[in-house]
Amino acid sequence: MEQKTKIVAEEGKQELTIVREFDLPLELLFKAYEEPELVEQWMGAKVLKLDNKKHGSYAFETSHNGTVVFRANGTIHEFVSNQKIIRTFEMENMSIGAQLEFLEFEKLTDDTSKLTIQIIYRSEQHRAEQLKLPFAYGLNMAHNKLQEIVNRLK
Repeated sequence: MEQKTKIVAEEGKQELTIVREFDLPLELLFKAYEEPELVEQWMGAKVLKLDNKKHGSYAFETSHNGTVVFRANGTIHEFVSNQKIIRTFEMENMSIGAQLEFLEFEKLTDDTSKLTIQIIYRSEQHRAEQLKLPFAYGLNMAHNKLQEIVNRLK
């Protein structure tokens, strides 16, 4: 299966860039990051908190058989509807530490849009730890699911 979500990780840097074009209008793509019910569906995680505003915060978790297997949280530094979200992201119980994420939403046509995410890690080593995980595969699957779920809202 083609990986539609592209990850650019240049050697010797502590950042990476994620790019994905969607067959969705800009407003619907942004809505997938803004509305807790949609986030839960495409991420496969429970939204514990999603306070979409400057200095807001969020928390997500995934459980399996009653045991929490993934928990992430962060602070939203900037939230501009249909344009951008700047936030921190930290997975609990992981040595990767906090990351700074810049999500930019761009209209390509009336029916297509693009998401570009720049992630900055504390060090090259932290980024390398992230890339050892099935990160690209999982992100591509999540974005495919996002496309499928939000298509139903058209």
